[in-house]
Formats: sequence, C-alpha cells, structure tokens
Amino acid sequence: MQDTPKGLRLHIGLFGRRNVGKSSLMNALVGQSVSIVSDLAGTTTDPVEKTLEMAPLGPIVFVDTAGLDDVGAVGEMRKQRSLQVLDRVDLGIVVATPEGLTDYERDVMALLTERKTPFLLVFNKCDLGAPPTECLAELDRDKVVHVRASATEAQALDQIKEALFHLAPENPVDEPRLIGDLLSPGDTVVLVVPIDLGAPKGRLILPQVQTIRDVLDSDASCVVVKERELADTLSKMTVRPRIVVCDSQVVLKASADTPPEIPLTTFSILMSRFKGDMIRLAHGAGAINALRPGDRVLITESCSHHSLADDIGRVKIPRWLRQFAGGDLQTDVVAGKDFPDDLSPYALVVQCGGCMVTRKMVLHRQYLAGRQNVPMTNYGMAISQVQGVLERTLACFPAALDAFRSGARRPN
Repeated sequence: MQDTPKGLRLHIGLFGRRNVGKSSLMNALVGQSVSIVSDLAGTTTDPVEKTLEMAPLGPIVFVDTAGLDDVGAVGEMRKQRSLQVLDRVDLGIVVATPEGLTDYERDVMALLTERKTPFLLVFNKCDLGAPPTECLAELDRDKVVHVRASATEAQALDQIKEALFHLAPENPVDEPRLIGDLLSPGDTVVLVVPIDLGAPKGRLILPQVQTIRDVLDSDASCVVVKERELADTLSKMTVRPRIVVCDSQVVLKASADTPPEIPLTTFSILMSRFKGDMIRLAHGAGAINALRPGDRVLITESCSHHSLADDIGRVKIPRWLRQFAGGDLQTDVVAGKDFPDDLSPYALVVQCGGCMVTRKMVLHRQYLAGRQNVPMTNYGMAISQVQGVLERTLACFPAALDAFRSGARRPN
C-alpha cells in the first residue's frame, strides 16, 4: 500500500484554533515528528501533508492546518488556506481543548457538515481537565462523535483511530471504474501512449498505469503502442479490440487510424468520470461552441510541474481554444490547490484530469462552477472538441454524449 497514489488515499484534515495541539495530535497518531510543535501559538503557517499507512484505515494523507483564530492580515491568509483544505478532505478531525467549544469549532463543524464530510471532534489535552458537562450534553444531543484524548500523554490514540475507521466512508472517494465496466473477460484493449517531452523518463504517466491495471483486473489484456504504430498494429490484429484509448494530444491521428467500428476514447475522458462528474463535464464541453474572441477562460492544473515549451495546459489548449473561437481569448492558469472563489469573469473553466488529487476536490470545483453558472469541462473533452472528434470519443458513454449535445445547443 505504500505505493498507493496520493490522489487515491483517504485524506484526513485537522482543524482547530492555534495551540490546541493539532500538530502534536498528528505527530502522535502517525508516530513521527511530521509537524513542528511549539508552545507558541501559530507555529503551523501552511497546510502540512503526511502520506502514510495507518491501521485500521490503510493508506491515508493527513493534512495539518494553521489555526482558525489566526490574527492580522497574514493570519487571515493562513486561515483561508486552512479553510480551502475542507474542499479536498474525505474526513475531518476538529481539535478543541477541555475548556469546551468556541464559535471556531462550531463554524468548522458546520462547514464540514455542509460538505457532507464526516468528522471527529477531539478534546485534546484532557490530561489537564475534562470538558464542561453542558458541552458534552450539547454534543450528545447533536450526535457529534467525540473523544477525550491527550497527544502528549498518548492517551486515547487507539480510540481516535477506531472512531476514524468507523466514520470513514467505505469507499472514501466513491470512484467508478476507469475502464473495467466497459470490458468483458478476454477482451483486448489498445492503449496509444506517445513518448514526447511531456512523458516522464523511464515510466508512464499515472492515468496510463491505472488504466493498464484496471484492464488486467478485468481479466482482459492490453496492447500498448505509440501513435505511429497504431494503424499497423490494428491491421495485424486477428480479433478486433474492444476499445482504443489514446492520449488526448494524439486523438486526431488516433481517430483517423482507428476504424469507425472500433470504439475510441482518451485517457483524460476516462479520468473525467474517475475523478469527477463526467456528465456535467461533458455538458460543459458544449460551451466551447459558444466561445467568442475576448472571452476569458480559466485553466486549472491540479499538480505543480515544470512548464514545458509546448505545455499542454499553458500553451496548447489556450492556442487550440483561440483557433476554435476565431480570435484571441484571455486565459488564466492556476496550479496546484489554488482555485478562485469568484468564477463569474469566466466563460469556461477547463480542469486537468485530476490524477494527483482526490475526486472530492474535482467534484467540489464542479460544484462551485455550477453554483455560479460557469460551464466547466476537462482537458480531454476540450481537446477532443476543438479537434472535432468529441462525439466519437464520447460515443461509448451515451449519457455523456447526450449531455454534450445538450450543452452545445445552449444559446449564444
């Protein structure tokens, strides 16, 4: 499990005021000095992540955050970064002290409840005292799961782990199959994997590896080729492959080389349902037809990587969208976990495949875009649309294809 990709691990966030012992609690739970611990309030200034295995939960990512009661202009920025973590965790730990609850704890519990994120309330430092009786009565009335513990004395750590285990959803990210539900045992899949400047040296990118694994888990087999060998490979196969999956950047050539009777899609389109709401992303792709010169587009990369000379998100997609719209577009790019609160200036949001983040994070971004009536799609769908082949690459997903056609008919 140590090799479980970060984006597929259960993400647990720790929230609370300054100096309630969030970092001490995380260090105690993982058995390592991950976060700096000090008696000075405000020691943790930015979210700190620790990837590990923790029985009985398995592969997880702990996210320690800055205090919700931080002060000053910089403190407000730290607080906002802490609150952003709410959008990407599957489970929360709200840390309080034996003095009881304040509005800070109540507010963050309300935000977790609003996001339908289960949480555990931990009264830390209980070696110094017990929470007030009226506070415990309030929690029992509201059916809030809580534990009295002490990180410094290693008290109730097993109780916390057990509570987290029972609170965690059975499938924390509720992920559908990447491709397995399209296959039957004995099927063959052809994967088209270009080797270019964007390909990591000596290995494949994560969506390609995950697709191979899902094919094998489905008792099917796969043939992996570069785009130049696709046509020749298909001509030599005595049994028609069940589907061809290609990198989005070579979808035009793959579409030309793949006979129309063989289904074709892309890795990024597979990721659109693995890490998001495929139907809504397909509907958002229809809005590309309505782009006009001068419109503003937001490109969101969920991982931070070294920008290449012909970078897919920063160069190629903006260029293709400009060509499709018939004029210049204003394109903004955000990377990592940054995402604007106000999306109203944008005619379209284009999200990457999201292979390095949780499904919950992508779904929350879709929720924010939908709440502001801003169409949102992903890299693979956008690329297939501007190349004129999205109807083909969505054909094996009829509901998504209908959603795209519906979005494409929206009035200008």
